[in-house]
Amino acid sequence: MEEIKEKVNENEEVNMDHIKLSMPNKPEYVSIIRLTASAIASRIGFNIDDIEDIKVAIGEACTNAIRHGCNKINDTYDIDFFAYEDKLEIKIKDTGKGLCSLNIKEPKAEDLKEGGLGLFIIKTLMDDVKFTTLQNKGTIILMTKMLGVE
Repeated sequence: MEEIKEKVNENEEVNMDHIKLSMPNKPEYVSIIRLTASAIASRIGFNIDDIEDIKVAIGEACTNAIRHGCNKINDTYDIDFFAYEDKLEIKIKDTGKGLCSLNIKEPKAEDLKEGGLGLFIIKTLMDDVKFTTLQNKGTIILMTKMLGVE
C-alpha cells in the first residue's frame, strides 16, 4: 500500500492511500476484488449499506472488464483504489478494444437491455462515474463514493 500526499492547492495536502491490484481475466477472482473493496471502505468509515453498494458496483465493473475488455485468456486488468478520508475512488482499467464513449448514454430503467444493466447499476450505486476509452487501447472506469452522502 502506497501513501500519497496529493496537493489540493499550494497550502493544503490531502493524505490518500493507493492500493493497486492486477487481476487475471477470470471471473473467479472478482470476489477477491469485492472483499478488498469492502475492507478498504470499512477502514474509511463507510456504513454497511454503502459498502454493499461499492461491492456490487465494483463487481459489475470487473465483470465488464473481463467480458469486454480483455482480449486473450491470459490478459489482466488493473484495479486502483484511492482511499481518502472522505471518499473512495476506484479505477478499473482494461486493455480491450475500447468502448465508443459517444455511445455510452445515460441509462434509463425503462430502456434497459441485457447489455446495459451493469452500467445502469454502477451509475445508480456510485456518486460519480466517468468512462475514458481509447480505440484499441482499453477502457477506464473511475467510480467515486463519498463518505456520508445519502
